[in-house]
Amino acid sequence: MTAATPKLVSVIVPCRNERGHIAAFCASARAQQLPPPWTLELLIADGQSDDGTREELQRLATADAHIRVIDNPGRIVSCGLNRALAAARGEIIVRMDVHTTYAPDYVAQCVAALQRSGAAVVGGPWRAEGAAPWQRAIAAAFQSRWVSGGARSRQLDYEGEADTVYLGAWPRESFARFGGFDEQLVRNQDDEHNLRITRGGGRVWQSARIRSLYRPRGSVRALFRQWLQYGYWKPFVMRKHGQPAALRQLVPGLFVGGQLLLTGAALLGASWVLPLGWLAAYGAALGTLSLLVAADGHWALLPRLPVVIAAHHVGYGIGTLLGWWDVLRHGRGRERFSKLTR
Repeated sequence: MTAATPKLVSVIVPCRNERGHIAAFCASARAQQLPPPWTLELLIADGQSDDGTREELQRLATADAHIRVIDNPGRIVSCGLNRALAAARGEIIVRMDVHTTYAPDYVAQCVAALQRSGAAVVGGPWRAEGAAPWQRAIAAAFQSRWVSGGARSRQLDYEGEADTVYLGAWPRESFARFGGFDEQLVRNQDDEHNLRITRGGGRVWQSARIRSLYRPRGSVRALFRQWLQYGYWKPFVMRKHGQPAALRQLVPGLFVGGQLLLTGAALLGASWVLPLGWLAAYGAALGTLSLLVAADGHWALLPRLPVVIAAHHVGYGIGTLLGWWDVLRHGRGRERFSKLTR
C-alpha cells in the first residue's frame, strides 16, 4: 500500500461483468456525505469484465478524477480487494459491493464507528430486501435469526463486538498488522480475515448506525449455488485456522453428512427407521422455521419459505462436505467453485 493521505477514505470495490449496475453504484458511492475535512476516493478493481463494464468504468473515471479503475487479473474478489488495497491512499479503507444500496452517511458512520470503538474493523448489519416474490422469500429467510443460527450480523439493532460484519471498514494499520485478504479463497475471504483479526488480538465491531440494503439472489437455483459455494470454501478457512469462526457453521454439513451416512447404511441392509426419522426431524424443523419467519410479517411468503430455507441449508451442507473432501484429498479448490454465482 502507498503512503496514507490524512483525512482521505479509500472505498474499494471488486467487480466483474456489472455493466447494468456499475454507473448507478458509482453515482451512489460518490454521493456519500462526509464531514469536512474528509474526502473520498473510489477504487474499482475490475476482474477483466467482458460485458462492457470496463469501458463504462473508463468513461466514468474520465469524467470524475475521484474514480480509479484497477486491473484485477485474478478475477476473484480477494484478488480484487488486494489490488485495490495496494493502490489505496486513504488512512481509512471502506469496502463496498455493487449490489448493495447505501445510506448517504454510510461511509461517515464507518469512520465514526472506528473512532468510537477503536476496533480493527467495523461494519453494519447485513440487511436484505427483495422485490419479486421469490427474492422477497429469500430475503425474509436470510434476515431471520432462526435461519441464520443467531448470527449477529443479521441483527439490525445490534451494537457491539461480533465474529464478523458485512463488508467492513478498517483503519489502514489493520492491514499492516493482520495482512490482506487470502487469495486462495474465492468465498469467505471476509470471514477468514475477521477470524484472523480476532485470533490476533483485534476486535470486530458492528454498529447499527452503519446502514445498507443488500439485494439477494432472485431464484432458488441461484440461492442454492451461492450457498453451495459458501459452504465449499468454509473448510479451507477452518483448515487454515484450525477452527470455525462460529459453531453454527458446522450444523448444515453435520445434517447432510448424517443423512448420507444413515441412508448408506440402510442401503447396505440396516433399518430405514433412522434415515427416515432423521429426514422427518428436519422436515419438522423446516416447517417450524418457516412458520417463525412467516410470523414476522411474511405470511404471504409461507409456501415459498420451506424451499428457500432448504436450499440455503442443504446447499451449504453439501458444499461443506465437498470442501472437506478436497481439503483432505489434496488441499486445492475446484475450478467450478471459483466462478461467480450471480
